[in-house]
Amino acid sequence: MPSLAESMLALRTIAASAPVATLAQAFADRGHEFALVGGPVRDALLGRSVTDLDFTTSAHPDETRAILDTLTKNVWDVGRDFGTIAARLHGETVEITTYRAETYRDDSRKPEVSFGDTIEGDLVRRDFTINALALMLPEMRLVDVSDGIEDLLAGRIRTPGSPEASFTDDPLRMLRAARFASQLGFEVVPETQASMWELAERLDIISAERVRDEFVKLLSTPDPVPGIRLLVETGLVDRFLPELTALTSTQDDHGRHKDVYEHSLTVLRQAIELEEERGHEPSPDVVLRIAALLHDIGKPATRRFEHGGVTFHHHDVVGAKLVKKRLRELRFDNDTIKRTARLVELHLRFFGYSDQQWTDSAVRRYVRDAGDELDRLHILTRADVTTRNRRKAERLAHAYDDIERRIGELAEAEELAAVRPELDGERIMALLEIPPGPLVGRAYKYLLEVRLDEGPIGEAAAEERLRAWYAQQN
Repeated sequence: MPSLAESMLALRTIAASAPVATLAQAFADRGHEFALVGGPVRDALLGRSVTDLDFTTSAHPDETRAILDTLTKNVWDVGRDFGTIAARLHGETVEITTYRAETYRDDSRKPEVSFGDTIEGDLVRRDFTINALALMLPEMRLVDVSDGIEDLLAGRIRTPGSPEASFTDDPLRMLRAARFASQLGFEVVPETQASMWELAERLDIISAERVRDEFVKLLSTPDPVPGIRLLVETGLVDRFLPELTALTSTQDDHGRHKDVYEHSLTVLRQAIELEEERGHEPSPDVVLRIAALLHDIGKPATRRFEHGGVTFHHHDVVGAKLVKKRLRELRFDNDTIKRTARLVELHLRFFGYSDQQWTDSAVRRYVRDAGDELDRLHILTRADVTTRNRRKAERLAHAYDDIERRIGELAEAEELAAVRPELDGERIMALLEIPPGPLVGRAYKYLLEVRLDEGPIGEAAAEERLRAWYAQQN
């Protein structure tokens, strides 16, 4: 953590920026308290970059809206019922929320909100002490009601009041604790961890969308593993992804790891490292990271003890189905579900290449099956090598270097990224003088197989092969 002088300089720099100074003066002129609050204050004190500006005020939403309307035409309601108004001012997007207190009823997924009167009351109801910090503006007075600065210095996460009350008020805070553990590299204090375990079932009242969003934020941190461990150890992950816990008791097929769970965490970390090393875009890549974490999710269901060992036949196919099921339940979009499941289904395809090199036909099929996920599949497959046997790891790395080289060479020679037959459906129907129907599809599939097996053969040769194939159909 920077020195106090450095931290205060960071806060003064934010306070002096055009949007913040303008807002602070406008609210002060109307007789309202105004403060930078939560994450921006925390990050400035930690020397982290500040990207989002969150403010709180004694003004009620209608009063906030009226003030903002005098400053900019770009004003909108984020959630008036929750007291939040947003605006675009001096090139920055800002959100301003009225002092408030919110709680969840035992059977409700939506918080009941009431507006408060003091900054101290607003801070006490926040999730963790490190976020219960406010910089009052324009006077530059730092408010810390629960020793949040001491917790920043100590690198610990705890709630301002009792964790039972905090997590009962908003169960999503339990997931946020895991996310901050990864994001900041902090430790969640034992008392807070114990309450996460005791109240894990309360997460069930939170909507799938909010759970999904917090899970994505966790996976998007530089190292999600500490947070994931916390979710598993407290039983929270069982409320939305129980298959992850099941991995902890599933021995892998070579006894290389304590369990498949530890292997999966290693694959996730290695995928993130490769994401950075290879300049992969997007980064963080949520699709890739979910696939890395869950690539072996089918192993518990397929584990069999055979010939003195353990096998997981077809765990790739079973895993892809489980991924689809869980991601649908978490309300992920169809594109993310499709891409993630495809990666899980294909993650074993490469292994064996190092024992016997593939034909050009096999390489083409690998690229065809991966489609738009080829770059992600490269990373996932490399990350899936976690053996402690150095010679084996080097052999697999060299083998994958070779297959990427061959893909590059074939792609340059054959436009491999868009493998398709020389003849399209319209040309097939014209040559064979047949109407649209299943026969056209079978003909196209035949020509695609020829293309994959032999590479480009030219339009004339394709026509000749098509006629010969058609003659055998009658």
